[in-house]
Amino acid sequence: MLSKRTESDTIGALDLPVEALHGIQTERALQNFPITGVPLSHFSSIVVALAMVKQAAAQANSEIGGIEPQKADAIISACQEIIDGKHHEHFGVDMIQGGAGTSSNMNANEVIANLALQKLGHVPGSYKHLHPNDDVNHGQSTNDVYPTAVRLAVLFHVEPLCAALKGLQSAFEDRAEAFAVIAKVGRTQLQDAVPMSLGAEFRSFAVTVGEDIDRIREIGRLLTEINLGGTAIGTRINVETGYDALAIAYLAEISGFEFKQASDLIEASSDLGGFVTFSGILKRLAVKLSKICNDLRLLSSGPRTGLGEIMLPAVQAGSSIMPGKVNPVIPEALNQICYQVIGNDLVVTMASEAGQLQLNAMEPIVTYNLLKSLKILINGTNVLTEKCVVGIQADADRCAALLDNSLVLATALAPQLGYDAAARIAKQALASGKSIRTIALETGVIPEGELDSILSPTAMLNQEPSP
Repeated sequence: MLSKRTESDTIGALDLPVEALHGIQTERALQNFPITGVPLSHFSSIVVALAMVKQAAAQANSEIGGIEPQKADAIISACQEIIDGKHHEHFGVDMIQGGAGTSSNMNANEVIANLALQKLGHVPGSYKHLHPNDDVNHGQSTNDVYPTAVRLAVLFHVEPLCAALKGLQSAFEDRAEAFAVIAKVGRTQLQDAVPMSLGAEFRSFAVTVGEDIDRIREIGRLLTEINLGGTAIGTRINVETGYDALAIAYLAEISGFEFKQASDLIEASSDLGGFVTFSGILKRLAVKLSKICNDLRLLSSGPRTGLGEIMLPAVQAGSSIMPGKVNPVIPEALNQICYQVIGNDLVVTMASEAGQLQLNAMEPIVTYNLLKSLKILINGTNVLTEKCVVGIQADADRCAALLDNSLVLATALAPQLGYDAAARIAKQALASGKSIRTIALETGVIPEGELDSILSPTAMLNQEPSP
């Protein structure tokens, strides 16, 4: 039995394993782009998205008579198997590739064609019966297939990301309620500032996370405008009448997203503005999450020589040499994820600007960085919620001790004494090492009963706005 089959293209001939589901153009891409070691199959969303676009195209072509019904049925069936999670291992092209995504498109065309050939009773590579370009890619170009599939792949991640953020928001809200009556020091510029509650601090985390859930959904809708049917650079060359409207309608039905065709296909084929905007909201989210993680690490620092106001769940030993040390490894991991997302956004920005004339050849790196950002943000947010936030405990005694010994209580005296008199008390307390309460009593500026009322945690926390 033969172990190899030979395929030819305009460059020449190559031998492939006889059972290979990819063809010569994919094989050339495998040889040309050993770049990241991250194949298309690493991101199942882009593989499924390509299959959905090809399935929608086959349905449209079948309906208008662009390809024979028997071929269309085989293509549609092959695509469905890929959508269902099968055959992804055959999508081996590297995520970073030259050619504006042509290698990715042809990887899909060839795998789908060879699966369809098998369904028709033929061996892989017998393209006279069903061709990757003439049939699977009928009425299409990489210029419209790849950008459409990338948009769809990104959209697949929107709700999982929002769900992860909603879980994190809920966890912070739960901790905020649990910590509502714990008074503590609020700080600015890493210096003691005014009294507040630990619950209010955690509620602010919940609010800032929640703000971006709706923003992500809103900006995701920008990606439902697609150029499918535009073929090469948006000229609609080789498109039969009625194909594009049908293909987009079928893609909407298959995917569940309300796609619409761009009003100007030339513009839509070269502009990556939607990706820049979407990457921007991911960067914004990353900045917020990293800031929260910085705060969690500071609030839990010590535990005896730092702030130590909260205790993060201990998930692993912190040192190979220091016995008993436990580090805030979950927030640290998310910090690093956020740095990566921020860097990915710069790549998306530069690559989107780098297009020339009617096409942006840098779209593969945009795809890679967007999908990578989404994947690590979803995973990292879930880990932060499940392994850190839900288990955070407060050290109420520590919070009370720091507050009682701080100078922030002088602020509470300012309405009764005036700014200058309260500042003098703070200065005396700092110089003597005594508390604000002690200095106020020693100087007799406020009667003891009134002082206790002013400096009680209940009185100070009642000044905070209701949630």
